Amino acid sequence: MNLVTLQFETTNNYQANLEKFIKLIKQSNPNDIIVAPELCLNGYAYDKMQEAVNITNIALPIILKLSIDRTIISTFTTKTNNGYQNTLYIFSNGHIQHTQSKYKLFSLGDEEKHFKEGKKEDIKIVEINGIKIASLICFELRFTELWEQIKGADIICIPAMWGKLRKAHFEKLTSALAIANQCYVIASDSPNNDMASSSGIITPFGEEYRNDSLEFISLEFNPKEIKKMRKYITIGLD
Repeated sequence: MNLVTLQFETTNNYQANLEKFIKLIKQSNPNDIIVAPELCLNGYAYDKMQEAVNITNIALPIILKLSIDRTIISTFTTKTNNGYQNTLYIFSNGHIQHTQSKYKLFSLGDEEKHFKEGKKEDIKIVEINGIKIASLICFELRFTELWEQIKGADIICIPAMWGKLRKAHFEKLTSALAIANQCYVIASDSPNNDMASSSGIITPFGEEYRNDSLEFISLEFNPKEIKKMRKYITIGLD
């Protein structure tokens, strides 16, 4: 089984974005865990929110079908009675295993003017096929109290649209999260012109596998590496 991070551009053509997402998912192998950038189908489409919801509604059943033999994680624009939300989905075994809407909204990007915040308690570890998986959405990565909330995960997924000006922050925080939690981190960021790229996979030992020029980055998942690191330096995670 491989861990996979996708790093593809989000354009103004939402259908083309979905087709690209599907194509990259199909490059993965059965049982892989795949993470795509935050809002990869439409970006922050504040002036076209209903169109963003429409592409979400088209995409969800397609991705659900593709998840029959793999795990797929990203965020999508959704709409509730209270307003729009940036919602993370974990698809696996042909089912929606977990959802959580972005709890920490990024004020510099005016997110709180367009999205309703999610619930803090929805940020949690979900066990899928015997693997403990947790997720933080972009800006949430900066809040160490949320790191505590997902302590003990085997894999932490970070779908993001993280700005280029703070590229070093994204790289350092994702690496620190892997080291602090002695787990794998799958970081998926947008490569759009104003975004940081820096997508990659970080091991429990802090080894980084990143490549800004690739749309598809994979690394074999080895659960023994988690056990080895947690046994080597014991901090109470087992």
